[in-house]
Amino acid sequence: MYGMPMTIFLFVCLFVTGVSCNSVGDKIYVDFKDNIPCVRLLNATHQIGCQSSLSGDVGVLHLLESEENLDWVLSSGPDPPYMVMLESTLFTRSVMMKLKSSSNRVAGVVVVAPNTNPSAGFSPHASCPNENSGVYTEKYSPSLAHCNATVWNPLGNNLSYEEFDFPIFSLKDDNDTQAMRQCYMDHNRPVNGSKPRYPLCAMQLFSHMSAVTDTATCMRRNSIAMSLNPEFVCDPLGDVNIWALSKPLNVTEKGHKPGESVIIAAARLDSRSFFFDIAPGAESTASGLVTLLAVAHALRNATQEAQLNTTIMYTFFHGETFDYIGSSRMVFDMERNQSIIDLDNVHSVLEVGQVGLHGDTKLWLHSDPVSRRNSSIDEEVCGKTHQKLELICQNQALPPSSFQRFLRARPIPGVVIENHQSTFTNRYYQSMYDNSDYLNVSYPPGLTPEEQLDFVTDAAKVLFDTRFTFHFITVMLCRGFVEQTDEVSLNLSVFFSPGNTTTNFYIGVNQQMSEPTILVQFMLANLTGSVVNTTQENCNNQKENEDDKETKHVRPTDRLMCFCVRSTCRTTKAVSPAFELEEYTSSNYSTWTESRWKSIKGRIFLVASHDLEMLTLGVGVGVLLTSLLLTFFISSKADILFNSGREPTNATY
Repeated sequence: MYGMPMTIFLFVCLFVTGVSCNSVGDKIYVDFKDNIPCVRLLNATHQIGCQSSLSGDVGVLHLLESEENLDWVLSSGPDPPYMVMLESTLFTRSVMMKLKSSSNRVAGVVVVAPNTNPSAGFSPHASCPNENSGVYTEKYSPSLAHCNATVWNPLGNNLSYEEFDFPIFSLKDDNDTQAMRQCYMDHNRPVNGSKPRYPLCAMQLFSHMSAVTDTATCMRRNSIAMSLNPEFVCDPLGDVNIWALSKPLNVTEKGHKPGESVIIAAARLDSRSFFFDIAPGAESTASGLVTLLAVAHALRNATQEAQLNTTIMYTFFHGETFDYIGSSRMVFDMERNQSIIDLDNVHSVLEVGQVGLHGDTKLWLHSDPVSRRNSSIDEEVCGKTHQKLELICQNQALPPSSFQRFLRARPIPGVVIENHQSTFTNRYYQSMYDNSDYLNVSYPPGLTPEEQLDFVTDAAKVLFDTRFTFHFITVMLCRGFVEQTDEVSLNLSVFFSPGNTTTNFYIGVNQQMSEPTILVQFMLANLTGSVVNTTQENCNNQKENEDDKETKHVRPTDRLMCFCVRSTCRTTKAVSPAFELEEYTSSNYSTWTESRWKSIKGRIFLVASHDLEMLTLGVGVGVLLTSLLLTFFISSKADILFNSGREPTNATY
């Protein structure tokens, strides 16, 4: 009869206990809100990046105020391991490598995201980007291989390609980092060299990575089905390439198009930095991307009216940072008649690289000796330059560019437009500092969001002054038929939004399209297509017409109404052919994969001294043993202790 009430009572007790536990946990731990980790990447030969142990790494928080203070972490500090909090000015290769060499005393690192860029420059990328995946090898121009003649990124310190066996996070300089600083000042900061007293402020970071060793190992583990729901440990890096044609071609038939000559106008669509979700790529990616979009829009009407003999294919390659994933996939598809054209249809390649202009910076046309063997192209390029557009005619290698993957297949003419003659002028190549501040995209105080949009449009005229490239592009792309184009300035607010998270150009894994990819796809469709007066439902359901154009429902910004656009803009796979061929140790194609993880988080809390913990443990064990002995004694003497002389059964009252 007491079963139901007792059940209800126990349920209420458990509920109250659970609420109490959550409340206690909230009082003990302070969780980080915005934390961005360094993650593990793998290729055919090794692994790079960072990770924590399965249960997270714990250490005493130490704020590194100067490099001279590093000795406290590496040797003299009495309470290792330490969680090192770095200001962005101390996030250098020398500091990080010292921490790596003393990993037994370092539990993890937290880097405070910078508010300003370092004046000296910083690039965690390689000094010779994509060194082993370009056209220059021991068999092809060995004197130009491995950046022997030109070190393109002299500030590159290769930090992004190191492996760390402890977690490294980036945190915004906000309330979380202020709480960490205050916790350190209150509990951990040594005074006059004395040992800080307990309790100490500690930190725990979770970023355990599932994949290890290399791509071949993790892909093999992916293929082993140990259960009905197998867990994958890594995924290939990948997304999609985006392209549009100046005039429609038959896309249903793959392979060679007789009589068609196609000029590929290309730009890259990706970037990276040391941290997973911070890849602004303002100059390394966005400058060329925006310029090519503006050029495509400017030439839309001109190319349609001129009826050119060649077709322009505006192409945005993804994954170029990681051994040219996108361009190598397009060449692979062309060689196997899996693309709308083949290599025989490619007339030439024009690539727009880093073209952000700083002061009196000129734009330079880089070419390969193979490209200049075509006398007609050489005459047009060398004979028609602009005051801020100069051709490099000496025997100099091409800078890192998608064009190199086409040259690996065959000697195709082409040029790469850059803002540097030899080494990069970009002092923050492939780093978190390659942002809008570097390109001087700033806003006067007091502007509304709508006014900021208009202001960025004006800034685009200065930053990516496409007029300097239009003259050469009309010669190269339009073969001289187009004499003049309208001045175009493209709105940059979609890439550099004030007060919001900057666009992340990291490629990610081959599961879904990234936000920048979707954005560029719809922008290209809008800038090169034509508006169709129809409803959203009809637009989405409409099939390709006989002109081989595709309809898309476009919403350029939140403040504009949606509309339907018909264009030649399409997407194709940007996944390395190595995964198609299952050649995970390939030296010809990119083999980069990204490890999977389950939990990314960090928190701070107060920790008691080791002696107090041991004392608490000892008291607890003593109480346990005493309780067991007492229970055993009471149980063995129960008949004596609890004997209460029962009344006889025949007793009467």
